[in-house]
Amino acid sequence: MKKIPITESVNENSLAIDEMDAMDIVTLMLEEDRVIYQGVKSCLPHIARAVDLIVSQWNKGGRVFVVGAGTSGRIGVLDAVELGPTFSVSADRWIAIVAGGYEAMWHPLEQHEDESAKVMKELEQYKLNSRDVVIGITASGSTAFALAAINYANEVDAVTIAISCNHEAAASAISDCAIEAVVGPEVIRGSTRLKAGTAQKTIINMLSTATMIRLGKVYQNQMVEVQLINKKLVKRAEQSLMAITDISEPEAKELMKKTRNDLKKAIFISMTDASVEQADKYLRESNGHLKKALHDFF
Repeated sequence: MKKIPITESVNENSLAIDEMDAMDIVTLMLEEDRVIYQGVKSCLPHIARAVDLIVSQWNKGGRVFVVGAGTSGRIGVLDAVELGPTFSVSADRWIAIVAGGYEAMWHPLEQHEDESAKVMKELEQYKLNSRDVVIGITASGSTAFALAAINYANEVDAVTIAISCNHEAAASAISDCAIEAVVGPEVIRGSTRLKAGTAQKTIINMLSTATMIRLGKVYQNQMVEVQLINKKLVKRAEQSLMAITDISEPEAKELMKKTRNDLKKAIFISMTDASVEQADKYLRESNGHLKKALHDFF
């Protein structure tokens, strides 16, 4: 008899959840969420390896495609859309593909999770190649949409990463790097938007954030490539500049104006007394990595 995936099994702790009052329900849910920490912690070596793979491909000019259906696909979209304003990542470098397309973000279109041909065609239209990375997100580890994306990526020698919440998942078996965050059965059987969804969101946050840090888009713990698209963000950039370089607010405003709101360049100039042209040169030669640029200057 085929073994039931743990994401689809019955949670013995919540068999009477339909008889509980609100306080007992939310208390049980919080208690069940304790498992997420250990489930993700056990995967950290694989998550770190995935980051190294992504950074290596990125430095070759590759792109990252995050593919999933339903909750898993939406998690990929949520993360991808934040990378532009947070790290100035162009929309054609970190791309989320969800089964059912744009409408699936707003409507339940889970019927599209079996459309293997569609995701392969979409990746083909993107001209997926060996410099790219495909991350398949699937709580069960067996969703056809994600598996098809990984299989197609393997055909073109792209790097493949699987994120799932089951032991020995089908997606793991066909991926270069398998991340299996096993968090047990859900309080409502099969509702993987709960513990599994939280675990997957945590992992994709780690992958994207750690990648951007490794690429030099963070200095100390400050975002230095944020898109300054509103007054709040401009103010935050000025505050970051003041905190990092210990200069006054008027000096920070002047430097931001001088560098046309390029925080990384402003930090470099403040710390080195270099010209704008020198800042351009050193940052370009270090591939935008501020600490490397400062090390090379001194």
